[in-house]
Amino acid sequence: MMIDKKAIEEHIRGILIALGDDPDREGLLETPKRVAEMYEEVFAGMNYTNHEIAEMFDKTFEDGVDRNVDSQSIVVMKDIDIFSYCEHHLALMYDMKVNVAYVPKGKVIGLSKVARVCDMVGRRLQLQEKIGKDIADIMTEITGSEDVAVTIEGCHSCVTARGIKKTNTKTFTAELRGSFKTDPALQLYLK
Repeated sequence: MMIDKKAIEEHIRGILIALGDDPDREGLLETPKRVAEMYEEVFAGMNYTNHEIAEMFDKTFEDGVDRNVDSQSIVVMKDIDIFSYCEHHLALMYDMKVNVAYVPKGKVIGLSKVARVCDMVGRRLQLQEKIGKDIADIMTEITGSEDVAVTIEGCHSCVTARGIKKTNTKTFTAELRGSFKTDPALQLYLK
């Protein structure tokens, strides 16, 4: 599915009229086009399935860990900045920090690819819980590891700027798989 910018322009124009404004006034004349271009950018992840995102960012390397040694490796990337839009209100989810951890199974993913996966998954109409699940699914596909964890903390403008208006509220979600569900020592890396 590709984003239909012309349809977005038409609908934004209709929304401006429904709000009681004049879409032909100088300040709003180009607004439908600008919004369509913004939506194409911020919702780019909607053009791809999780599998397609995994293929896009599947850059792995042999981990070089001697499996004869009694040790366990872990890879953690913390505080990856992303944003997304709530599918319930089309409201911005912002100041989101994603932590991604996995136990390598013979290969590791390029670190910049972890951040790119998070960014692309966020560029969809989403729920924060689904963002964590989608990132974990993609990381499992790329790395072959079932031991994956994704934690996310973020603000939701549907809570902070409308409705209840609790401006300092943050939401925390965790998607824990494999050994991250049962091993408290591994869970410490997610804080």
